[in-house]
Amino acid sequence: MNSQKIRFFRQRIPSFECIPGCHDCCGPVTTSSEEMARLPRKSAAEQADALENLSCPHLAEKGCTVYVERPLICRLFGTTPALACPHGKRPEMMIDEAIEQQIYQFFKETRQVLV
Repeated sequence: MNSQKIRFFRQRIPSFECIPGCHDCCGPVTTSSEEMARLPRKSAAEQADALENLSCPHLAEKGCTVYVERPLICRLFGTTPALACPHGKRPEMMIDEAIEQQIYQFFKETRQVLV
């Protein structure tokens, strides 16, 4: 059931081009256990280092190493005024407010873990 919801939400979050090399919105985030299971496992040391640097353990020199599988929260950045891009980048059409609210409700109803 959650995988269907995740797929549904992913299809409705608009995409846009980020500034190459930018990772200003990347940081410690939480995600559902199901989304986390899609990501490569990181060691406790890698996770601790990322957290200490207020970063994401999946962030590398050239950007997100899990971009295709990035969690919903990461996909939301820049698509809603609540999570605006610090550089003003955005999709042509922002996310539908009803979908955004459904995603936040999904976050509340789903066990979240630190990436």
